[in-house]
Amino acid sequence: MVVHVIKLDEFRYQIPRTGAMRVPGIIYATARTIDQVVTEKAAEQVANVATLPGIQTAALAMPDVHWGYGFPIGGVAAFRVSDGVVSPGGIGYDINCGVRMLRTTLQRTDLEENAGGLLDALFRQVPSGVGSTGRLHLSDQEVRQVLKKGARWAVAKGYGSAEDLERTESGGCMEEADPAAVSDRAVKRGREQLGTLGAGNHFLEIQYVERIEDAAAAASFGLCADQVVVLIHTGSRGLGYQVCDDAVRTLGSATAKYDISIPDRQLVCAPVDSPEGRVYIAAMAAAANYAWANRQIITHWVRQTLTVLLGRGPAALGLEVVYDVAHNIGKYETYDGVRYFIHRKGATRAFGPGSAELPTCYRSVGQPVLVPGSMGTASWVLAGTAESARATWGSACHGAGRVSSRSEMLRAVRGQQLASELRSHGIEVRAESWKTLAEEAPQAYKNVDEVVEICHQTGIARKVARLKPLAVMKG
Repeated sequence: MVVHVIKLDEFRYQIPRTGAMRVPGIIYATARTIDQVVTEKAAEQVANVATLPGIQTAALAMPDVHWGYGFPIGGVAAFRVSDGVVSPGGIGYDINCGVRMLRTTLQRTDLEENAGGLLDALFRQVPSGVGSTGRLHLSDQEVRQVLKKGARWAVAKGYGSAEDLERTESGGCMEEADPAAVSDRAVKRGREQLGTLGAGNHFLEIQYVERIEDAAAAASFGLCADQVVVLIHTGSRGLGYQVCDDAVRTLGSATAKYDISIPDRQLVCAPVDSPEGRVYIAAMAAAANYAWANRQIITHWVRQTLTVLLGRGPAALGLEVVYDVAHNIGKYETYDGVRYFIHRKGATRAFGPGSAELPTCYRSVGQPVLVPGSMGTASWVLAGTAESARATWGSACHGAGRVSSRSEMLRAVRGQQLASELRSHGIEVRAESWKTLAEEAPQAYKNVDEVVEICHQTGIARKVARLKPLAVMKG
């Protein structure tokens, strides 16, 4: 398919309705980045999403958009519950891959001499890498409890506090979850991976606040210049992958059963309110709960490690959750009295001031939006806006977005050399393999500052603080 885009303004491009498209496509991009979106066929995927039944307003692509499975990564789409569909390709294989941020009482100077030793300790305490197993070994029944209760299960077991849950999207638990909807194979894969980082672009980073852009919002989030923070990026591991894989097979027959025409077989789907759709949503929500429990337990390992190594108690170190946001998830949400099912794939929720979904402490400024960049550049903290509810179903970007494949990076970069280069810039790094490091080289990603600028200029999220890495742990 040849996709034609029309420039709407400096930061938005439209794919006009054509053929089977039910709504237009809207891509958040600049004149410099739009060509790649079209060339790599992410724009074609946006147009494909626009053909699905019940889609509302537009198929959206955030500024970090790139090609994915079915939906593009960075894709957002809203479907009326009454006549719309749910598609696993619109949520992704790594269900509730997301980011949690912890603030500390430490300043950058407190770690300048000890970042490497601290990173070594974290590397020992937080299991990472492909197929990594954790320090917890659960029975099938315990896994199903995690699937039902999410981060609440972890807190009840002593891995955190009620304050952590308050500052986690959905309180760390989707009520739609039904462990019975999750296959035995998925449960088995989840038995030994709780509290593990995984591989790929997942990470644990120690960063510092390089500069503040919005003093009032930063104060509300508990952030100040030169403050040390910790970012944890991981998801539902093998369990979530299996849930998606199971659903792709099951919903293939449902797509035919309900006579839904799709332009790409990766867009298999079912009506939101059908038996098949409800079962998938229940399983997806269960996997999302597993991911929140996973990040909650890793938070506990981080707190333990830092208090022991630095010889200070938790109260002295802070280590409070700023927020925890999901990146690959589907949610029931209501706008103007109408109930929708919102797909966010490689996109984060960005609710504005006044939202009842937010903790009381953030309602005056909007939701913290966490946007990790690459390990050698920067990350951002943004705040959600009222404009996002109008323009993007309360959504914004989730990161920098890839521009080069992992295979391309392996041909162009040597992991050991990259580690040396990062160290020369004051960034300590640890990884399970040099291969993983090469695959995640900074040049594999878009310029996160440009991605964030698009969000800021279009008003779907506003800048609060820019972060820089001190120490990076890759899976």
